[in-house]
Amino acid sequence: MRFDFATSIDRRQYPSQKWQRYAPDVMPLWVADMDFVSPPAVIDALSERVAHGVFGYGRTPDSLRQALCEWSERHYHWPIEPGWQVWLPGVVPALHLASLALTEPGDGVLTVTPIYPPFLKVAERSGRLAQTANLAEPASSGGGWRLDRDALEAAITPETRLLLWCHPHNPTGRVWNHDELAIIAELAERHDLIVVSDELHCDLILDDERHHPLAAAFPELAKRVITLWAPSKTFNVAGLTCACAVVADGKLRHRLQDAMRGLMPDINVLGLLAAEVAYREGEPWRQALLEVLRDNRNCLSEHVARWPGVDYREPESTYLAWLDMRGAGLGESPQRTLLDQARVALSDGADFGWPGFVRLNFGTPTALLQQALARLDTLLGDT
Repeated sequence: MRFDFATSIDRRQYPSQKWQRYAPDVMPLWVADMDFVSPPAVIDALSERVAHGVFGYGRTPDSLRQALCEWSERHYHWPIEPGWQVWLPGVVPALHLASLALTEPGDGVLTVTPIYPPFLKVAERSGRLAQTANLAEPASSGGGWRLDRDALEAAITPETRLLLWCHPHNPTGRVWNHDELAIIAELAERHDLIVVSDELHCDLILDDERHHPLAAAFPELAKRVITLWAPSKTFNVAGLTCACAVVADGKLRHRLQDAMRGLMPDINVLGLLAAEVAYREGEPWRQALLEVLRDNRNCLSEHVARWPGVDYREPESTYLAWLDMRGAGLGESPQRTLLDQARVALSDGADFGWPGFVRLNFGTPTALLQQALARLDTLLGDT
């Protein structure tokens, strides 16, 4: 079956964070949703559900729980159980919920930077102690971003109770290898940490790698790991606000569920349906999407190669590129300079804890990406 990833959809006709934050002449490659139409099977199922006309309180269907179990087994060889699943309205709410449910005021919430900005707000918003450790930057001789064991352990204090982990990593696109995951496992055990592993981009591996869920790679961590999954990024249904916490340990799961009562709304009934259909019928569409994203990544790489002073390591996953602009001569805020002079909106690295960088979303029709890159060429190119 052929899918359409080329047609440009007018997203300004409905309220859109991505397309209506900036002036109409700005090309937005910032917030992490894609500009592709969602899988036809999902759209058809939602149309039928909307035609039903009644949108009362729903419940998580057993068929969705089973669909996620089958997806996990088929793609990640991780046999999860239906009863391990806690469905909730989004991964970002889940991060905050975990902090409230599993720590006390004054406890430390640790994450590594650069990192998706909401991670950096969890401690502040839940009255906890914010703690960070830096990743190791790529060496000039090659290689990608790396987990720095010494930096991570040095950031752990007696107050540290929760580690917010991103796997695959947003914004660098790293797919953490077994040795790096082993560091997380060993430190969590030795320092008695609970790990919330945000694995939202796990279905978007671009290279010949397989995602290994942290909880699957180290089953002995079951009592201290919460895995966060969602169809939102993979199938472009983020606005339907539906995610799942996979928690094998009953005590840990019950603590999370108890804290949800009165704090989290019921799951969006359309989001639950979209999730089930995506996991049951969306695989052909996902495979076609991955091919488009690989092509777009190649297109981006060809342009960056002509941008003196810009350092970039191809992401192994996601549709996000992390660009080091510190040598490009764009001033204190490269993101602002690119917006003002090239009229392309990217995400500001300062929000991720790393000023001088920008994050570029290449999950858009290739023609739109090429238009945006042409604009950037006029400011960054060597000719």
